[in-house]
Amino acid sequence: MSKSRSDCSHTTDAARPGPPPLNAGIRRHLGLSLRTFYADMLSEPPGARIEALLTRLGKMKR
Repeated sequence: MSKSRSDCSHTTDAARPGPPPLNAGIRRHLGLSLRTFYADMLSEPPGARIEALLTRLGKMKR
C-alpha cells in the first residue's frame, strides 16, 4: 500500500531548498505586524495553567 501525496507532503515541503516564497519587504511587514499584535500579550503575566505547565516542564528537566 502506498502513501498518498498528502500523507508525505510535509517531508518534501520542509526539505525543499531555495528562497522563501515571499519577498523580504512582505516578510518584514508580516513580522512587524505580528510583533505589534502580540506585544500586549507578551507584556502580561502568563495564566495559571501556563504557569503550571512551565513548572512541570522545569521538574522534568532535572
